[in-house]
Amino acid sequence: MLHGKNRLYPLELALLLGLCIALLAGTWSAGTARRLSSQVLRLHVVGASDSAQDQAVKLAVRDAVLAQAAPLLEGVEDQERARAILGENLSTLARAGAETAGVAVSAALEDEVWFPTKHYTGFSLPAGRYTALRITVGEGEGRNWWCVVFPPLCMGAVSESADTAMEALSPDQVALLTGENEGYVVKFKLLEWWGQLQEK
Repeated sequence: MLHGKNRLYPLELALLLGLCIALLAGTWSAGTARRLSSQVLRLHVVGASDSAQDQAVKLAVRDAVLAQAAPLLEGVEDQERARAILGENLSTLARAGAETAGVAVSAALEDEVWFPTKHYTGFSLPAGRYTALRITVGEGEGRNWWCVVFPPLCMGAVSESADTAMEALSPDQVALLTGENEGYVVKFKLLEWWGQLQEK
């Protein structure tokens, strides 16, 4: 037992224990998020501006790109293959968006893109760094829209496609996305906190 100046009081011990638990939980959650990010490809569509018209165009471009990507990714079972296919078809995806938007649209695959936690109908995506298919409309100075292009969680109605798309993920990853296990909100908050800590 420590005495004098070296003595740890109960409150200090509790704080130290809490910090250790938070660090361990953060490390575990970050590992889960990394494994998840290695199996999915995010979709990031950036509007030309924040005007109502440009934001509506952004969503139309999103739909056009997803419609073009769906047959390309049909039957694909892993992220590496999905990435290769999308990489080979960036010009096709950009052209589909441009035909819808009536302005220039660019498409690129980018690694280590930070995404915050995002909630959708039926599932949520934890914060973390992901590989993203970035679609930029015009100057790309408007608000953006995020989802997942592989597995195709955002193809058509999410509620109809999510169950099939989830088959590409492990049970733990599905539970993390859909909240089918305990601590769903806590895990997401830990991931947010851990990511912010790493950024600093």
